[in-house]
Amino acid sequence: MDIQDLTRFAERLASEARVMLLAGQGARSSATLKPDRTFVTDLDAAIEARLRSRILETFPDHGIVGEEEDSRQVDAEYVWILDPIDGTAPFIAGVPVYGTLIALAHRGVPVIGIMDLPVTAERWVGVAGAVTTHNGVPVSVRSCADLSGAILTASNPDFFAAEETPALEALKARTAWRIYGGCCMAYGLLANGRTDVAIDTRLKIYDYAPFKPIIEGAGGVITDWTGRPIDLMSGPRILAAGDPARHREALALIAAAGVAA
Repeated sequence: MDIQDLTRFAERLASEARVMLLAGQGARSSATLKPDRTFVTDLDAAIEARLRSRILETFPDHGIVGEEEDSRQVDAEYVWILDPIDGTAPFIAGVPVYGTLIALAHRGVPVIGIMDLPVTAERWVGVAGAVTTHNGVPVSVRSCADLSGAILTASNPDFFAAEETPALEALKARTAWRIYGGCCMAYGLLANGRTDVAIDTRLKIYDYAPFKPIIEGAGGVITDWTGRPIDLMSGPRILAAGDPARHREALALIAAAGVAA
């Protein structure tokens, strides 16, 4: 299938999700806590249902993995990965770092990534083999000579279990500054060359699948905490960096911290 046609379709999905998110942002959506202690709203479910419907109408043989509904045909050649509102808690609180994440995996590897933030009117598009764009403009990561001058991001220190905290502490001790709470936006800013390293845990594939083509298309690196490439089977821990040398250095610090794979 033509990857450019698939990318245009993914962007249409993102635009539809943006309209729904903007229409619902002022309303007090009914929010409930899921068993994993994360929030879900009626709007999460509505957006995912709409995107699934569009995908199945156009590509009935494609698989889908989403946050709010059961997966289907995960062994298909093409699998869509959907997070209707990444950052539901910020959405509820009115902090404008939330957005819709859409990825397409080919044979298990994400090759298209869309990150759309409706409030700030920003969209990152990553496609395997192409340069990542931010609102249509090509972007690139920045070089970083040493971790001592790096800006580190993490979605929330509370996400780190006791046995994972040494990894975060090791990176905190070596970097210049830390920024928390950016959700998906943090990875877009890394692709733009505004930050240097991002570490997260307790994630599902729909929380980060688009980051692979977005960050790699900007010249950066993203893996799990052991250095394995991101695919549909990746686990909850991810590490990204703009400078490949800093990524290797961060991996070494995580390993030295004694965090089990």
